Amino acid sequence: MEIVMTIVAGILIATAVYLMLSRSILRIVIGTGLLSHGAHLMILTMGGLKQGAAPLLGQEASSYTDPLPQALILTAIVISFGVTSFFLVLAYRAYQELKTDDMDKLRGNENHE
Repeated sequence: MEIVMTIVAGILIATAVYLMLSRSILRIVIGTGLLSHGAHLMILTMGGLKQGAAPLLGQEASSYTDPLPQALILTAIVISFGVTSFFLVLAYRAYQELKTDDMDKLRGNENHE
């Protein structure tokens, strides 16, 4: 199962890189979201996809799951939500001011004076 999850994470990351290299701001925002999802899936996969009991005191079980990957992913989800919302507000404001979402046109004048 880890192989399948690693392949899916790789596909997500490859798609994110493709979208982030485009000229549209909206595609760049979607690419950063996909990149964060791919990273979350990779962290979870590298933590191990084991089934077991929660690591609580007084609970007897044959195997336990590691809570660290879930804690890291939860923190990363909150951070990626904040970054994505910031990017969306930034893109909306840039579109309001300049009436375009093309990155080449957002750079400024063509002569670079």
